[in-house]
Amino acid sequence: QVQLVESGGGLGQPGGSLRLACVDSTRTNSELTMSGLTMAWFRQEPGRERDFLAGINRSGAITYYADSVKGRFTISKDTPKNTVYLQMNSLKREDTAVYHCAAKIDPTYSRSPNDYDYWGQGTQVTVSS
Repeated sequence: QVQLVESGGGLGQPGGSLRLACVDSTRTNSELTMSGLTMAWFRQEPGRERDFLAGINRSGAITYYADSVKGRFTISKDTPKNTVYLQMNSLKREDTAVYHCAAKIDPTYSRSPNDYDYWGQGTQVTVSS
């Protein structure tokens, strides 16, 4: 079983930065799982569907992004720490949403939330001056 927990959300200023983290809280250091999972970050605004932001493959060598965040957001994976990060720079007010990390066992890339097997509860990001 995989249990994902996000952290790092909060209030950010326009043009500022935040870094989100997502950890699999069910594993000890000797049971590494993120090397076997494709990971992604999504976000969701009230009343709207969950939007894909960024994905990273099992090894962490390949990443892919939504056009809306390309060049501003960076996804990375620290397998020994069982953690995936989302570095968010040049924040905009429209980045305000609940951010979720997700994991899938299948190694193929996907931008559809329906293809992901595990989800975190989400962390709120609010961008405001």
